[in-house]
Amino acid sequence: MMVLLAQSAEQTATLLKFIHGGGVIGYVIIALSVAGLAFAIALAAQVRRSRLAPSERIRELQRLVMEGDLAAALKYCKSEVNDCMALRIAVGGIDRRLRGPLGAYEARGAMEDAGEAETARLYRAIEPLAVIANVAPLLGLLGTVQGMIGAFDTVAQSALRDASYHEQLAHNIHIALITTFQGLVVAIPCVVVHSYFRSRIDATAGEIGRELEPIAQSLESSAGRVS
Repeated sequence: MMVLLAQSAEQTATLLKFIHGGGVIGYVIIALSVAGLAFAIALAAQVRRSRLAPSERIRELQRLVMEGDLAAALKYCKSEVNDCMALRIAVGGIDRRLRGPLGAYEARGAMEDAGEAETARLYRAIEPLAVIANVAPLLGLLGTVQGMIGAFDTVAQSALRDASYHEQLAHNIHIALITTFQGLVVAIPCVVVHSYFRSRIDATAGEIGRELEPIAQSLESSAGRVS
């Protein structure tokens, strides 16, 4: 029991050393890690297939479009209750079609433009993770430089090699290594999570495109008909 308590105390001390050992720059890196975690949690809730393109809403939209009731379909898409990525893409094509018979030939292009805009919007939502992934190692490098400058200052200013000299030298090198470690620990997961969400966005955008294809075809085939 005593051995377990000693090991637990040692692990706690090691963790605290990594938290507090980086100084001010280390605290900034830790704050970035908290921000990155918050962004990741928010994105996990936002970038979901069931939220971006609920199947029941797409089916209802397909029914309205197939029946030729484009006015009702447009109203359905613009309803705040039904708001989602898939319907925001579809509304571009439906709106273009309702402008006149020639809109049928432009509906697909309008939906593609809307799809690109919505995908770009999601890319911007995950951009903070990329920023954190880039800034964290730079801050770690800044801490390394700060620590090494302090170490060399200690060497230059200490004429006597006493205990305080070695302690100060070790402290500065400690800061240099800890901040580098902290920066990498924050950056690596952010890079992985950013890549994961980017892949998820691409996959979801492809799925939405396939599900909206029948709507695009129906809008194109409605040329010459007034809804």
